[in-house]
Amino acid sequence: MNAEYEIEILLVEDSPYDAELTIRELTRRHLANKLVHLKDGAEALDFIFGTGGYANRDTSQHPKVVLLDLKLPHKMGLDVLEWIRQQPAVKSVVVIILSSSVHEGDLRRAYELGANAFLVKPSDSNTMAEMCKALNHFWLTFNRTPTDFLEP
Repeated sequence: MNAEYEIEILLVEDSPYDAELTIRELTRRHLANKLVHLKDGAEALDFIFGTGGYANRDTSQHPKVVLLDLKLPHKMGLDVLEWIRQQPAVKSVVVIILSSSVHEGDLRRAYELGANAFLVKPSDSNTMAEMCKALNHFWLTFNRTPTDFLEP
């Protein structure tokens, strides 16, 4: 992968407030320059698979982490997760579910479908800062996936 074009984080979030809070804290961690923010599940699938409005996108460039809201327009987060896990080219991409609340059925289903983590969205910037710090250290710095070993 060419590091100049590498996408580290794909944020799929329809709430302007939650997106702004997340992006602000990722910016403080110098991660936002490698971030793509999309607002609905169908658009996320188009982006990942290079279809629709993203038909010309280089699909060999996969995000290292997908931060995926559950409640999305056009295609729900769990549907997006299920589709990602069924596609060989991207099934090992780290997918972290972000939810405003913990509903046991959603949590259980997310893990059954292959979510790497299920996080409750922080409502304040201090907690979001801690979450982004942890995300940076664990998922982007220390964690290794099979895609880390692909040849350019």
